[in-house]
Amino acid sequence: MKTIRTRIAPSPTGMMHLGTARTAIYCWAVARHFGGKFLLRIEDTDQVRSTKEAVQVILDGMKWLNLDYDEGPVYQMDRLERYREVVDQMLADGRAYYCYATPEELDAMREEQKAKGLKPRYDGRWRPENCQGKPIPEGVKPVIRFRNPDDGAVTWNDAVYGTITVSNSELDDLIIMRNGIPTYNFAVVVDDWDMEVSHVIRGADHINNTPRQINIYRALGAEVPVFAHLPLINGQDGQKLSKRHGTVSVLEYERQGYLPEAVFNYLARLGWGHGNMEKFTRDELAEVFELSDCSRAAARIDWKKFDWLNQQYMKEADANRLADLTKARIEARGGKVEGGPDLAAVCELLKSRSATLEKLADAALFFYVEPKVNEEEATKVLADGGREALKLFGEKLEAVSDVTPEAVYGCIQAVMEEQGVAMKVLANPLRVCVCAADRTPQIDKTLCLIGKEEVLARIARAL
Repeated sequence: MKTIRTRIAPSPTGMMHLGTARTAIYCWAVARHFGGKFLLRIEDTDQVRSTKEAVQVILDGMKWLNLDYDEGPVYQMDRLERYREVVDQMLADGRAYYCYATPEELDAMREEQKAKGLKPRYDGRWRPENCQGKPIPEGVKPVIRFRNPDDGAVTWNDAVYGTITVSNSELDDLIIMRNGIPTYNFAVVVDDWDMEVSHVIRGADHINNTPRQINIYRALGAEVPVFAHLPLINGQDGQKLSKRHGTVSVLEYERQGYLPEAVFNYLARLGWGHGNMEKFTRDELAEVFELSDCSRAAARIDWKKFDWLNQQYMKEADANRLADLTKARIEARGGKVEGGPDLAAVCELLKSRSATLEKLADAALFFYVEPKVNEEEATKVLADGGREALKLFGEKLEAVSDVTPEAVYGCIQAVMEEQGVAMKVLANPLRVCVCAADRTPQIDKTLCLIGKEEVLARIARAL
């Protein structure tokens, strides 16, 4: 079988969107499924909007999602000589021509077509047969247009949408180079041809470009790749995903404390399905992924499900890894991790209760800041037996040599039995006066992590 070669080709003009990331995941999965190659190309010909910072965002996003590419990154601006070489050959063969129409001329042409109820399109006025004897206007820098076929139609079997046909009469002569810089539709064909890309996988918003590109492939005598167009991602309201729906940048999810494997998993499921698979690894996706399983309908993002999935990955995550990812977040909140309880142990205690790393940092913070006891709340919980229970607990904990969760819980039970009080009579003073927190995880494990000496010091201050 022919070697499968896929590519992701983002433009470095801003953030790496969720849609781009999902496309990259599918391209990666197809390549890995067939034992092929996955390529990264940076389409940076828009010199006004392309920035080095945006390129770095793409590279960082790919790395964070663990989308390992086999070749690249290839930069289009490094290939200008190649594009010009192809254009020169097309000019020589009559497959392309210079167009000297000014922007003002083209605007007038479109307005006239609209007035006649026609679809605005370039009328071929600078095709060689239409401009014989016509003087070349002074001071006008020409563009180069591709000579699109006049008759027939373009048909391709889209790997997602099935057979699509577009009449050539719907297409005009596309600009393929301006000021020595190739336009998107031309550069992408030359790139994919040179890089032997077998499958072009991209968003459905590119369907209109595909017949134009197929005609260029054919004009160059190049093999036409398989095209697969993916439905767009919508917000929960069914409208195209945008900033008003919340986060649309992949790396923003890193800042918000999501795990990359959860984002990878969730994006892969947006518009693709295989049986009952909901939660899966990268390797599991590569094993079963088929473009034919992609939906033709737009996917709707569900933030609650996103959070739920991330929480499942948080529960399974290694505590040492969570500690590494959470440390800076705690310190950004004013916590001092050095000298405090073992952060990995704290993360192990809290991870099943935290949907994101940000929420884990929030939950862990009270272990690493100077406790600020709410005096009004403390007065309440120390009344009605609370003070006596807390005092007795301190005495019993003082006598414990090996402080374990079991030993701490034994002290709590002993206080309850000796004083004949309910759990809350002691638990509330421990929470408010010792932990200085609205809520705590398991109190026996929490006190062990705070440490015996610190717990006793806090009890003494409270009493």
